[in-house]
Amino acid sequence: MKRLTLSLYILVAVLLGGCTSHAPVEIPATSADILYMGRTLTTPAGNVAFNYPGVTAMLNFDGPALELLTSPGSGSWVAEIDSLPPVRREIAPGDSTLLVADYLADGPHTARITYCIEGYEKKPEIRGFRLPRGGKLLPAPPRPRLKIEFIGNSITCGYGTEADSAAVHFSYDTENHCLTYAYLTGRALDADVNVVARSGIGIYRNYNGPREGNDSETMPMEYDNTMLYDYGHPWDFSRFTPDIVCVNLGTNDTSVSNYDIALFEEAYGRFLDRLRARYPQARIVLLTGSMLSGRELEDVKSALDRLADERPGVMRFDMTPIDGSLGYGADYHPSAARHRVMADELTSFLRSLDGVIAPHGAG
Repeated sequence: MKRLTLSLYILVAVLLGGCTSHAPVEIPATSADILYMGRTLTTPAGNVAFNYPGVTAMLNFDGPALELLTSPGSGSWVAEIDSLPPVRREIAPGDSTLLVADYLADGPHTARITYCIEGYEKKPEIRGFRLPRGGKLLPAPPRPRLKIEFIGNSITCGYGTEADSAAVHFSYDTENHCLTYAYLTGRALDADVNVVARSGIGIYRNYNGPREGNDSETMPMEYDNTMLYDYGHPWDFSRFTPDIVCVNLGTNDTSVSNYDIALFEEAYGRFLDRLRARYPQARIVLLTGSMLSGRELEDVKSALDRLADERPGVMRFDMTPIDGSLGYGADYHPSAARHRVMADELTSFLRSLDGVIAPHGAG
């Protein structure tokens, strides 16, 4: 009887060993060998949660395929493998696994996976990655030394960048942060980027808000949160100290011509002082571009000029306004072609600043 029991034990062990050898390699979302960019929160379950566009996971791996495990219906992601062209992939309701890449050649590969839409409604999470049997997670890519934070509205989010006409209205299908001036500038400068942006948001007044200003959900009221509209998880500012902060706000504050430029300037000034207190060494760049025109553009430019003149280390840059020559995105937002021009303009300006290529901040 003892001999039979031992034989059965050996048989079971062999079978289990065979099953294990064919099992995929599961990688936890919190692995130290995954480099994250953007504001994220680790949940009690060990997932990585966020809801701003542009949050990115970068990893090196050895294996022919890679899957992203995420929350069901998390929305749209852009995957870049090695030097291959970026591919947009969707996680539909009911789905929670995204095939990032398949049929790759033998050897090491680099993956860059970016959440390309606003996620405050979809509540996306990264729950891990999966490699085929025999695959291996390699040490993480080095974190870029230059750090840039982009604070903005729908332009920075990528509202309508994939639409082919101004007559198209907003949908997540045409929103793509990876086509924006912010994303392209960050890539051109090889920067570690944080994005804090929401369509319709303003400094003192959100889109079509009351002339006296909104009493909730403006950028100054949301900025200290790790995730938009989540006041239970304040952002830990020690996690990201930017060398450059680019602020592109004012379009919604001056929307439908129902604004008080003095209230705008006052609120913007208070917000700048908060940024300076958080980031004493950062260059802060106040942007316009590219949806403002006419009186609204002149009012905002004048206010920003005054604010910059009063504060050391604060500077101004105006990107070229939309004129239709490069088409429009949804609801007259910048097209992808216009964003490329904006990125070229801003990249050239930031390169002209002392210390951008070898920033003053620590790595």
